[in-house]
Amino acid sequence: MTVYFIGAGPGAADLITVRGARTLAACGVCLYAGSLVPRELLAECPADARLIDTAHLDLDRITAELVRAHEEGHDVARLHSGDPSVFSAVAEQMRRLDAAGIPYEVVPGVPAFAAAAAALKRELTVPTVGQTVILTRVANRATAMPEGEDLATLGRSGALIVLHLAARYVDRVVDELLPHYGPDCPAAVVAYASRPDELIIRGSLEEIADRVREAGVLRTAVIMVGRTLGAGQFRDSHLYSPERERHPC
Repeated sequence: MTVYFIGAGPGAADLITVRGARTLAACGVCLYAGSLVPRELLAECPADARLIDTAHLDLDRITAELVRAHEEGHDVARLHSGDPSVFSAVAEQMRRLDAAGIPYEVVPGVPAFAAAAAALKRELTVPTVGQTVILTRVANRATAMPEGEDLATLGRSGALIVLHLAARYVDRVVDELLPHYGPDCPAAVVAYASRPDELIIRGSLEEIADRVREAGVLRTAVIMVGRTLGAGQFRDSHLYSPERERHPC
């Protein structure tokens, strides 16, 4: 059997990839985070599949379920919100499976920052304005940030910063980025991206914390800060330039 770590996407059930949906439909066991994964996706599972909500399970119990499925000969769909490559807690599960000799594969999904950019109708990389996107978070009591990855350090680049899991710390985000981006830098917060209750909050860096508090947003949100969010005057990309030499196929 194989464990498939499947990116379920940012929230909308129809944003799972075709490969993800097909894999889900072929697995006899599905472990999913009930607080994050849309319930509609579970309809893709076989009618007799064993469904396990991991919202209240620790790593040992999750691993035990994966080992049990392996011993019973079942393929497992391990549904994670967004894309497994960032902020998904997949790495420690893979490490456990490696130690147990259980094979696994990863099926990518639509990440939350991509859904947020779509909601904002923005390309995050704009010619001559910004070509770098930093995906990060802020330190909290549960998980510290490695040395050199604090916002004050990352902000020196001036690149577009995308913060996950940081809505409740928006005041700290603003305080640490203001010296590098300035009070007028465009900022946005997208909560519940791609879901029916999606909420978009826009403003300058100086304003965004107050607006987030007024909206009552504390979780399931992406914070974006950077000049590309407000870019209107910029050079066209070389990709479609008439000056670019093109060769027939």
